[in-house]
Amino acid sequence: MTIFVSIAAYRDHDLGATLRDCIAKARWPDALRFGVCWQYAADETPPPDLGRKRMRLISLPWYESRGACWARAELMKLYDGEDWFLQLDSHHRFAQGWDALLLDQAERSGSALPLLTTYGAPFTPGEPLAPGEPTAIKLYCFRGDGTPSTGVWIRPDFADRAAPVPARYLSAHLLFAPGRFVADVPYDPELYFYGEEITLAIRAFTHGYDLLHPSRHVLWHQDPRRLTPLHWDDHVAGQGVAVTAAERDAASLAKVARFLHHRPIGPFACGTARSFADYEAYSGLDFVRHSASPAAKRGDDPVKPVPLHAWRLRIGIDRQALPAAAFDQPRFWYVGVHDDDDVEIARHDADRLELSAALALGSERIVIERQVRSNRPPTRWTVWPVDRRGCWTERLSGTVVAEQVA
Repeated sequence: MTIFVSIAAYRDHDLGATLRDCIAKARWPDALRFGVCWQYAADETPPPDLGRKRMRLISLPWYESRGACWARAELMKLYDGEDWFLQLDSHHRFAQGWDALLLDQAERSGSALPLLTTYGAPFTPGEPLAPGEPTAIKLYCFRGDGTPSTGVWIRPDFADRAAPVPARYLSAHLLFAPGRFVADVPYDPELYFYGEEITLAIRAFTHGYDLLHPSRHVLWHQDPRRLTPLHWDDHVAGQGVAVTAAERDAASLAKVARFLHHRPIGPFACGTARSFADYEAYSGLDFVRHSASPAAKRGDDPVKPVPLHAWRLRIGIDRQALPAAAFDQPRFWYVGVHDDDDVEIARHDADRLELSAALALGSERIVIERQVRSNRPPTRWTVWPVDRRGCWTERLSGTVVAEQVA
């Protein structure tokens, strides 16, 4: 059993203490493999040398940093097949046997893809640690830009729980999941700060991961963080940086808004195990109206996802119905499957390789076969080609008869 521990550290004097405490409090310290992105100023002390077997280091001066999400994306590239993936901040203290606690909680969850996450209890370096207690994440409000604002919450019923508790949200400073998470839900390096956690939570959920809060105390998180410089303090006009923090933040918020309202495709899009609509139903959040259900506001357990069924279907399209641009080196064809209410329940686009094979047959009817997983029967399909210039062409749709296979 091995754990890849990802830590992005921006000019953080507490990094060394965090690494030492992480190792000292682990039940199985030899199983830990650290990936650290150290972003430093010239007069700052480098992290301790943990040895080539134990530590993979990315080091760069602070002015070359592109933010926390970029650093976390870079660290994922250092993952080397470890059994588990753990993402942390660089300012933590740990409960005794924290690794055994997380593994025990993962086993108790009964989930094939558990994702344990929460905001740690607060601590201040140099001061005694307060008694540790398990925490959850609760909604405060929706910000003006449409992203949920969340914070740490002490749930009164945690003492009665042995297994982890279903969660709506995700913390970027404690994220523990099977190692395949790195490939399933890669970090988007273009995000900056706000929106990082909600987009990651939705992407993980739609890839089939079960969001869970540990019912046992695992770690503390430094609060407040402003004991050392922050990225947005340094990356301002006049400091010689290529892009300011404000510019990165504006571009990031625009990308988060596109994700929450337009469901873009690509490597940082939703998965296909569950839909975006499934997440809204599970969490009680409405991203169009910027509202939350009473249960979500109270912090009640979210609605348990309905078991998914597998459906096999064939989409037949008359060649003459397609626009000419659909055949002229298209980038891809959007292929969406919808329910009776015209809600998208699955999306599996046809890429250039699939299109090349299908169009080369020269038949009058082009057939696209798909197998999707959904808790609702698929009844309609939509095919929407994107031409070689990246422009959306004519949208086609029709009814489909799907066969349930599992």
